[in-house]
Amino acid sequence: QDNSFEQFIINYCNEKLQQIFIELTLKEEQEEYIREGIEWTHIEYFNNAIICDLIENNQTGILAMLDEECLRPGTVTDDTFLEKLNQVCATHQHFESRMSKSSRFLNDTSLPHSCFRIQHYAGKVMYQVEGFVDKNNDLLYRDLSQAMWKASHSLIKALFPEGNPAKINLKRPPTAGSQFKASVATLMKNLQTKNPNYIRCIKPNEKKAAHIFNEALVCHQIRYLGLLENVRVRRAGYAFRQAYEPCLERYKMLCKQTWPHWRGPARAGVEVLFNELRIPEEEFSFGRSKIFIRNPRTLFKLEDLRKQRLEDLATLIGKIYRGWKCRTRFLLMKRCQIVIASWYRRYA
Repeated sequence: QDNSFEQFIINYCNEKLQQIFIELTLKEEQEEYIREGIEWTHIEYFNNAIICDLIENNQTGILAMLDEECLRPGTVTDDTFLEKLNQVCATHQHFESRMSKSSRFLNDTSLPHSCFRIQHYAGKVMYQVEGFVDKNNDLLYRDLSQAMWKASHSLIKALFPEGNPAKINLKRPPTAGSQFKASVATLMKNLQTKNPNYIRCIKPNEKKAAHIFNEALVCHQIRYLGLLENVRVRRAGYAFRQAYEPCLERYKMLCKQTWPHWRGPARAGVEVLFNELRIPEEEFSFGRSKIFIRNPRTLFKLEDLRKQRLEDLATLIGKIYRGWKCRTRFLLMKRCQIVIASWYRRYA
């Protein structure tokens, strides 16, 4: 019920994970259809980039203003931090505060004066501003790390390598918020180089008990996880897409015109292949560089035909090999018989 700095940075990480989920599953997929020239009706979805910007913007973000409060001289309290938020974020549509200049929340009794509220992608969350400055300013000062490094105990010395005078850094140690922001940025950079698979877990009830299904709770999770938009994109889109060259290389054995070698462009070969297999036109679309297959059953059909064709080719190869082996043995025996017969006639 009481959310402070720790829950704030956890929710910030969740926002960034939701953002990369949107980028990789909704935005990128729809943009690919447009790039490839596929006829497509855009499906609207909520992009939480505006919430991430509210938190992490280098000039007007909440973390940047929190760091600024921690660094500036003079009396700094949680109230001065909230006052600064009210000045900078008052007009932001996802920021709510009773003390802000926006008259929308002046009479909102559900929002205490010492709190602010952020409308996250998963819903509104209220944060107690008390402790934000102290927790963000939880620094390991240079003199303390140097004292620990000078300890005679080897383990304590190893735990504080930054206290080594040879590695002294005159810069002020980064705040907790800055360190977390940098860690999240590294995580996002790492995820963007991968091809992640997503597993969305739905909590059926608050008690975590079996055989209890809370419909309202499940519907709420489905909405804020973006599953409805994702399902709409998947159903309207294509289940499989592949560049023409590897597609032709994998399935060319299914058509006499493309097997064993196709001399023309890869796209023309794929068109000949799909026409030969009589796949309905509504089941696939030709993009600029890829073939798009709408229904998984079409792909399963191609894989089944390929599997059967491989078995037929294996049988054909085995038959030809056995025939070659028998003929080779027969020719060898024939030559041997001729040699034996010629020597026998000479002897006789």
